[in-house]
Amino acid sequence: MPLARRRLLPVLAALFVTGCAITEPIARPQIELPAAWAESATSSTDASTDAIHADWWQSFGSAQLDALVAEAMSTAPDLRIQAERVAQAELALRQAGASLFPALNLSGGSGTRNVDGNESGSTDLSLGASYELDLWGRIAAGVDASRASLAATLYDYDAARLSMSASVASTWFQALALQERVAIAHQNLAIAERVLRVVQARYDNGAASALELSQQRSTVLNQRKAIEPLEVQLRQTRSALAILLGRNPQASFAADQRLDGLQVPEIGAGLPSELLLRRPDIAASEARLDAAAANIAAARAALLPGISLSAGAGVGSTALLSLADTTRTLSLSASLLQQIFDGGRLRTEVELQRSRQRELLETHRRTLLVALKEVEDALSDSARDARQEAAQREILAEAQRSLRLAELRYREGADGLLTVLDAQRALFAAQDQLAQLRLARLGNAVNLYKALGGGWQGARARVPPA
Repeated sequence: MPLARRRLLPVLAALFVTGCAITEPIARPQIELPAAWAESATSSTDASTDAIHADWWQSFGSAQLDALVAEAMSTAPDLRIQAERVAQAELALRQAGASLFPALNLSGGSGTRNVDGNESGSTDLSLGASYELDLWGRIAAGVDASRASLAATLYDYDAARLSMSASVASTWFQALALQERVAIAHQNLAIAERVLRVVQARYDNGAASALELSQQRSTVLNQRKAIEPLEVQLRQTRSALAILLGRNPQASFAADQRLDGLQVPEIGAGLPSELLLRRPDIAASEARLDAAAANIAAARAALLPGISLSAGAGVGSTALLSLADTTRTLSLSASLLQQIFDGGRLRTEVELQRSRQRELLETHRRTLLVALKEVEDALSDSARDARQEAAQREILAEAQRSLRLAELRYREGADGLLTVLDAQRALFAAQDQLAQLRLARLGNAVNLYKALGGGWQGARARVPPA
């Protein structure tokens, strides 16, 4: 036996040294990136995205928004769910890496037997070790796949943080816009009621008809009816914001911020080629391609023979619950296993992993194309809505002037009530439209920050403890 062991060990060592690990090239899609963005009217493409900070929401100049985003980063249920997925991926990597080490087993037992009245006892204690030589890199490839999956999960967590901050900012802006639209609706109701009093006074003096009085009453009623739906939307938007933060849906928020008090930042879009390094979702997609290549390598290595080593040592005794007068055993063995027939299961696994790689490759291609489109759309929307808001402010100024003149001419009897009604409708619509355009500009800025990666530089954000 000692001679056999001496002959066996060099053979195994030679196999271990000459074993060639199977590798698989990592697939990447070939996409021709544009040299510049098609739409750059409001954002300078010459400006580098290095100017975008990780705390991009601070560029809106609102302490309330800063506090809400900070709260979401620590208490949002969606982020806590993603943090648990990171923890699970870390544990999966640790579990896969454990296969690279030998397995040790300790067993012991004691018992008695009675055969034809003759009673005998035995006690034994044994230690066994087993180890699979990873000649073809199957186990190492599995570890690489788990490591790439962990990286993808970490990038997913970064993407979730970016999405959460953008969702909080957008939802809060919507709440502010609805709050302002409710205030505008109440102001317009006050204007309509003021005109109604003028019409009522003229009617009482015989200077206005009953039709004019009825028309203005309808305007008041319609304006009063328009308030309730806006108030309902405001409550629902605030409850949605509370859910994002992990609060009770009935939670209240400060109501002293106005849309006009928020800054609309100028954002440098950089170059399209920089986008590939700026977005965590693209990094996550690339990491999944790495994992796919490692899974193919592991499936290919499983087709080749495997060699495992095992060793054991034990002591035994014929006494019950005692190791006196023991006998000792020592064993060392090596085994070679090659699958001869499995119905094509292993080869099918290789093809399955290749199909999954092709699927991930197309998914990654789509991710890149969607990212480019999101930036173009955000740039285009920002340029359009900036021009629309400037024009709407002029429209609002003219609508206010028209209503003042219409009321004055109606009081003097120079024009009928129809002119006042038209002026009122124009003013109400202009005020509401301006609030919505201001919201759109703020939302476009959030979308552009998100599309550009929100200042992400490839470093993993800190994961809260699970």
